[in-house]
Parts: sequence; C-alpha cells; structure tokens
Amino acid sequence: MSPGSSRTWWMPTTSQKGIQQWAPSSWHEQRPGTWMGPSHRQTVSINKAINAQEVAVKEKHARTCILGTHHEKGAQTFWSVVNRLPLSGNAVLCWKFCHVFHKLLRDGHSNVLKDSMRYKNELSDMSRMWGHLSEGYGQLCSIYLKLLRTKMEFHSKNPRFPGNLQMSDRQLEEAGENDVNNFFQLTVEMFDYLECELNLFQTVFSSLDMSRSVSVTAAGQCRLAPLIQVILDCSHLYDYTVKLLFKLHSCLPADTLQGHRDRFLEQFRKLKDLFYRSSNLQYFKRLIQIPQLPENPPNFLRASALSEHISPVVVIPAEASSPDSEPITDLVEMDTASQSLFDNKFDDIFGSSFSSDPFNFNSQNGMNKDDKDRLIERLYGEIAALKEELENFKAESARGMVQLRGRTSELEAELAEQRHLKQQAQDESEFLRAELEELKKQREDTEKAQRSLTEIERRAQANEQRYSKLKEKYSELVQNHADLLRKNAEVTKQVTAARQAQGDVEREKKELEDSFQRVSEQAQRKSQEQAEVLDTLKRELAASRQEMQVLQGTLESSTQVGAEQSTRIAGLEQERDSLSQAAEQHREEMAALRAELQQLQDMLSHEQESSKMELETLQTQLKDKQESRERALQQRLDEEQFALLQGTAREAERMVQDALSRLEDPAHISCTGSADCLLSRTLAASECVERLQDAHSKYLSSHGAVGSLLPCLALFAHLVSDTLLQGSATSHVAPMEPADRLLEMCKQCGSEAVSYLSTLQDPGTVEGTDCSLVMTCLGQISAIGEELRPRGLDIKQEELGDLVDKEMAATAAAIETAAARIEEMLSKARAGDTGVKLEVNERILGSCTGLMQAIHILVLASKDLQREIVESGRGAASPKEFYAKNSRWTEGLISASKAVGWGATVLVDAADLVVQGKGTFKELMVCSREIAASTAQLVAASKVKADKDSANLCKLQQASRGVNQATASVVASTKAGKSQVEEKDSMDFSSMTLTQIKRQEMDSQVRVLELENQLQKERQKLGELRKKHYELAGVAEGWEEDAAD
Repeated sequence: MSPGSSRTWWMPTTSQKGIQQWAPSSWHEQRPGTWMGPSHRQTVSINKAINAQEVAVKEKHARTCILGTHHEKGAQTFWSVVNRLPLSGNAVLCWKFCHVFHKLLRDGHSNVLKDSMRYKNELSDMSRMWGHLSEGYGQLCSIYLKLLRTKMEFHSKNPRFPGNLQMSDRQLEEAGENDVNNFFQLTVEMFDYLECELNLFQTVFSSLDMSRSVSVTAAGQCRLAPLIQVILDCSHLYDYTVKLLFKLHSCLPADTLQGHRDRFLEQFRKLKDLFYRSSNLQYFKRLIQIPQLPENPPNFLRASALSEHISPVVVIPAEASSPDSEPITDLVEMDTASQSLFDNKFDDIFGSSFSSDPFNFNSQNGMNKDDKDRLIERLYGEIAALKEELENFKAESARGMVQLRGRTSELEAELAEQRHLKQQAQDESEFLRAELEELKKQREDTEKAQRSLTEIERRAQANEQRYSKLKEKYSELVQNHADLLRKNAEVTKQVTAARQAQGDVEREKKELEDSFQRVSEQAQRKSQEQAEVLDTLKRELAASRQEMQVLQGTLESSTQVGAEQSTRIAGLEQERDSLSQAAEQHREEMAALRAELQQLQDMLSHEQESSKMELETLQTQLKDKQESRERALQQRLDEEQFALLQGTAREAERMVQDALSRLEDPAHISCTGSADCLLSRTLAASECVERLQDAHSKYLSSHGAVGSLLPCLALFAHLVSDTLLQGSATSHVAPMEPADRLLEMCKQCGSEAVSYLSTLQDPGTVEGTDCSLVMTCLGQISAIGEELRPRGLDIKQEELGDLVDKEMAATAAAIETAAARIEEMLSKARAGDTGVKLEVNERILGSCTGLMQAIHILVLASKDLQREIVESGRGAASPKEFYAKNSRWTEGLISASKAVGWGATVLVDAADLVVQGKGTFKELMVCSREIAASTAQLVAASKVKADKDSANLCKLQQASRGVNQATASVVASTKAGKSQVEEKDSMDFSSMTLTQIKRQEMDSQVRVLELENQLQKERQKLGELRKKHYELAGVAEGWEEDAAD
C-alpha cells in the first residue's frame, strides 16, 4: 500500500469501561487510536477544497461539504471555517469559495440559504472590492459574487423553488398562485437571474485564450469548473421562462409582453451560443452532456407552439473510479453487535474451545517456548490476512456503492427524460386529439358539400334530359316561343333573388362579426374596471395602514403618560418608605428611653407609673399621626389622578373649542371635503365614544383605572375636532339646505362635547357625566353625510346629456350674474367712496370684471369644443347616447362646470366684502386663484377627448391663458390696493435707550421666526389639503378611470 493513497484503517482503542474496540482511522488525517467526527471531517474538506492553488475543486471534497450540511442541517461549520479564510486577499481562494458555496446552495441542506442570508452584505462588499481589478480573477470573482447574491435573493423571495431549481409543471403553477401578476413578476426575476448566469458564462470565456487547449490545463479547468453549476441552472431557467411566457401570452395582450419577448430573444441567442461553445470543449465532454437549443426561438404568439417545446435536460454521467476518488464510509465506532460478529467469525475459524483458551495454556503447559512463538506468529499472520480481507471487502463495497450511486443518477436522468417524453407525448396526444376533432368537422363539412354537389349533378342531368326532350319537340313548340321567353325572364329574376339572398347572408355574417367584436371590447373594459377597483382597494388599504400608524402613535403617547404616572407613584412609595424609616427611628428612641427607665427604676420608682402613662400617650399619638399621614397620601394620590384627568379634559375641551372657532373662520371657507371622508371620520369618532364610555365606567369603579381613560379622552377630542372640520368642509360644497343642517349639527355636536368635557373637570359631576348626546349628534351627522354622498352613478345614463347642458347653462348664468353684481358694486362704490378707497375699489372691481369676461369666453369655447367632440365621436348615435357611453367623462364635465360656477359666486362675495370694508385682500386673492384652478379643471375635462389639431381646442387654450392673465391681474391689483391702503406706522426711536432698542430688536427677531414657522406649517397644511381634495375628487368623479380609458 502506497503512502499517498487514502485508506481507512480500524485501530484498537479502549473505551471508558475498559473494553477494547475498533475505530476507523485515516493514513494521513488522524493518528492511530483516535476517531474523527463529521464536523472535523467537514472542516478538513473545506480547507482542502478552498485553497490558493489554481486547480479545480475536487469532487470528493465538495461532496463531503454537502453531506456535512445535511448532517448538521445547516451551514454553521462552513461559515465558521470560511470566515477565517483571507478571501479578500487572494482571488483564486475567493473563486474556489464561490464554486463551493454555489454547490452548497444547489445540493446542500435547505437551511444553507437561511444561514447564509446574514452574510449577504459581506458578499456585496467583496464583489465591489474585486470589481476594481480588471485583470486575472478580479472581475470573475466580482461577477460570481453578484450571481450568488442574486440566487440567494431569488430563493428567499420564492421559497417554493429548491436550490437545484428542479420543479414539475404543477409546482411551477402553484408558485404563481394562479395570479397573472405573480407570473409576470416571476418572469422578470427569472430574466434577471438568467442574465447574471450568462454574464459569468461570457466573462469566463472571454478570460480564456481559445487559441490553445486551455480546457486540459489546471488553470483552465479551475476557471471552467464552476460553469457546470451555471449550465445546470441555465437549463432549468430557460425551460421555466418559456413555459411562463406561454402562460402570460394566454392571459395578457401581445403588445404588453413585447419587452419580455425582446429580452428573451437576446438571452436565447446568448445561451445558444454559449451552450454550443461549451459542448466543443474537451473538459466538459467527460463531465456533463450539454443540451442543444433549437435553431429558432419559440413563437409565443402561437399557443400551439408550446407542444413543440422540448425541455433541455442536462445529463451528468456516472463518476469513473480515479486515484482522486475515495470511498465514503460511515465512521462510527464498533458496537457490541459488531464485536460479537467478530467473535463468531473467530470461533468459526479456530473453534469455540480455542476462543475460550486461545493459547491452550491449561493443556499445553509443557509446550516449548518456540512452539508458542510460532503459534502466536501464525495467529498474527492470520489476523493480518483477515484484516486485509476485511479492508478489501470494504473497498469493494465502497466501489460498489459509488457505482450504484452513479447508476442511480443515470436512472434518475433517464427517468426525468422519460417523464419529459411522457409529457411531450401527452401534449402531442392532446394536439392530435384537437386536430382529429378539426378533421372530423372538416369531414362533416366535406360530406355536406358532396351531398350538395350530388344534388346539383342530379339536377343538372335532369335539366339535360329535359333540354334534350325540348330540343326534340322544338319544331312542335315554335308557337310557344313567347311563353318560353317569359319563363326565361322569371328564371333570371330567381337568380337575382338568390344573389340578393346570398348578399343578405354575407351582411348578416359581417354584423355577427361586428357584434362579437363589441362583446370582446366590453369584456376587456370590464377587466380594466376590475383592475381599477383592485387599485382602489389597495389605496384604501394604504389609508387604513396610515390610520393604524396614527393610532399606534396615540398608543405610544398614552404609554408615556402611564410611565409618568408610574414614576409619580414610585416617588410616593419612596416617601412612604421614608416615613416608615422615621417611625422606625422613633421606635428606637423609645427603646432607649425604656433602657434608661430600667436603669433609674431603683432611684425613681415613684415616677414609673407617670412615665408609663406618658409612653402610652406618645404611642397613641404616633399611631394617629401615621394613620393621618397615610390618609393624606391617599387623598393626595386621588387629587393628582383627578388633576391629570382635569388637565387632559381641559386640553381636549380647548381642542374642540378651537375646532368650533375655526368653523366661523373666513379662511376656512376655501376648504372643501367629501362626504365619504366625513363618514369615515364620523365612524371613527363613534367607536372612540364607545371606548370612552367603557373607560369612564371603569374609572368610576376604581380611580386607579385613570390610565385607560386619559388616552381615550385625547383620541375623543382629536376625532371629534376632525369630524367637525370635515363636516364644515363638506358643507361648503353641499347644497344650501343640507349644508345648513350639517353645519348646525356640527356646532351642536361640538357644544355637547364641550359640555361633556367640562363636566369631567368638576369632582361633583364626574360620576353623572354621559356622552350619549354626543353619540346622537354623530349619528345625525352620519345620516346627513349619507345624504350628501355623490349620486353621479345613480343618475340614469339617458339624463347625463341633459344634465351636462343644464350645468353648462347654469355656469354661464352664474358668471353673467357675477358680472352684473360686480358692475352694481362698482356703481355703488363710485357713488359712495372717494379718494384712495374709490381708486382701490375701481381697480379691484375692474380686474374682477375682466376675469369674469375671460371666464365667460372660456365657457363658450368649452361649449363649442364639447359640441365638436360629441359630433365627431357619436357617429350615428344621438348626443345622449354618446354621453351615456362616456359617462365618466360626462361626470367630469359636470363637476368642472359646478366648480367654475361656485368659484365665480365666492369671488363676487369676497369682492363685495372687500368693497364694504368687512373682508380682507387675502380672501380675494385666494378666491381668484381658486377660480383659476376650477377653470383649469374645466379645460382639462374638455380637452380629454378632443383632437389635438382642433381649432376649437386652440381657442379653448387661448381662453385659458386669458383666464390666467386675468387672475394675475386680480392678484396684482389686490396687492397694489393692499399696499396703498395699509398705513405705515413709523416708530419713534428718539426716546429709547440702547437696551430698549436691543430688546425690541430681539422681540422682532423672535416674532419673525414665529411667523416664518407658522407660514411653513400653513403651507404644508395647504399642500396636504390639496392632495387630499384631489384624491377624493378623483375617486368621486372617476378621473383615474378616464385617464385609463
């Protein structure tokens, strides 16, 4: 036996009980008498597999690493060894690490991926580091590390895919969960995965010198060895990509998947070229059978092409016995059963008596010493022969196991191929069955055609016979020639009627095709509407998540309040401990007094009784003092708890009163809201009131439950205030009567909430408080909100056309009325004002008049464009049918026209208040900007379906620019009037000292910072309000659906 061979020896060892046993040993890797555990063998194999020598990783070492992961059910040992290797300092070492890690991800235990996710960032950093080297293994290591990171991310996102990517078609269907969106995303991820594999493939080939036989050199094999794992991954990814693309083409339009097809064609060409180049290398021919891709890529636009697809199967031949390979044996200690087996074999050879007395000392006492030595040597020789025979048997069994495993892999490959062939046969049978059905239909049609042809031939023969008879009797029927001419004319008419009937049949066929096309378009529109409904539900889910985050913030604040309360209770407990210590000190003093009394008992016996009485008096006073102190502490605790309740109720009352005051604020007039948002706020407030009632009842039963009442009060004040503000904003866009009722009910709800919170602050009335009136008011607000919900969908589609005309007419009438009111106000101002005020009012009212004229021109242009759109798009249908067909666009026009009319009315009201001296210039500027936004909405709604080359569209755009210029004129005249009317107060600094001036300067700076902070907050609030208004208006009016159409 040569020293270089790796053999397993069974060496004698002694167990803890003193029993001699046999344990396995290796020629190089362990000393005689010791046993190597699986983790130690795995560590040795990892260090042998990942080294700095530029040779390929030996398969036996990689296989030991894989078996080690299955033995320990993870990759802890692998990473503990790899973390000690200098992967960042040696490129060859890092390259071989990537190769081994790739094998573990494919064939190792399933927990290898979980144990390796924590090192994902280190792999990314190492990839970036090696990417800076442009020569040698630097770029190869960088790309390989990127591939491994992509593989880890893919399998973590798609846990249904095993590491070796072997899945059946049913498992592939289950991975997508029968959702076309999941299949779409899965296809994109597979494209990215395959792209990384192809990049590594191309980089390895570009780093080799193909002019020489690099595949037979050690350096070339070191670079080519990892490509076996890449080929295995690419074959599965290509197969799954083809099947997923056929699946997507059966569910989605072809134009949507154009990008997928282009990307697949590019990867198909690269993969086909790389497979062809790899199959020609001598290194791969003896290790793997590389499949060849078809000449042309699959045609995804033809569904039947799926049956022509053949899944590429990579076959790995059985491993041939080589000097590098070693048998895999289970290194376990020989137990009692194996020892008994050895004893039985010993008895079979030498006999049981020899086993009990092997050297026959009892009967051979007179034997010479030389005979005993020869006997011992002969026995040792036989034992050595048995050992050698046992080793040969183990080697043969190991080789047999390797051959059986190779045969098993071959059979598995053949089984996979047979399954693939079976699937292809099933697909072909289905395809042939479909073709058979088509052939049967064609046969039936052919039989019908043959029967009709036979009937025609029979009629033709009858006509020929009749013609022959007529020809024979022609000489006799000359006088009936006129009758025959009339019959000929009738036959001609019948032929014409038959042709007309055939034309009618063709027209009916075309009409059926048109109706089928319309039905398919309606089905497509319904699918789009369902997708839009799904998007709406997703947005509602996001909104609910945001509300949950708000509730979590409120819960954290309540937790902080509870922590503060617990801190105060801890302080009270410390104070109580100090009092108990003081009482203990008093007790010690009394003990000292007793000792002194005992010492002076002989001298002052007559004073003993009086001292006892004084001592009892002091004890009684001390107990009373302790009891009074405890009552005071308990009372103080109750007072502080009630003070917390009072403070929280006071702040909640201020919050509700602030919301009530904002209802009367003129700046709040421009805020608008939707009924749906009001209903959601009302529902949240009602639920909060119910929780508040439960918390209040718990507090009445035990004052220690104030911690659950305080957060409910804060949330109650917030939700009620939000409901009041939302109700006021909703009333601004509601009709007059419901708006008045809603505003009045909001005020009543706020007053009831304030009265409820005020009663909580009074100790005498805290037990009799009830928030049922607030619940009643919230219910009435919810009922009014239900009445104010958009009813655009409830209007009959036949009435939409009339409603559009009515709203446009009402908008024009509102603008004319506003212009007349402005003229009336201008005449009153000229009659009653003078000087600067008259000049300012004339300038402002003149600019408002110009704005109304510009809006009037825009409304007329919008009418003309709308009429053109209806005439060009309705075809043979009526305008009402056109409006009914485009109901979403019609509702958008109605909403935009309402907004323009409302904006004109509000602008006139603001101008009237400014002229009378009751309003502010800011309100007028805000109203002008709001009406400009409303006209922009009308322009956008009008030009959605307009032709870009339309003359009326150009007029509408010019009118829109005129409105913007008029709006700018109103803002400019308002600012000029404001600067002209405002008085400039000049301060007198003559009587102020340096300190006073410095103090005034600091106050001014503080005021400037406060105003800037308020301005920033108001701008943020305005942005959020506009965003929310846009979202609510879009949901209510269907803008998103119009954009999708």
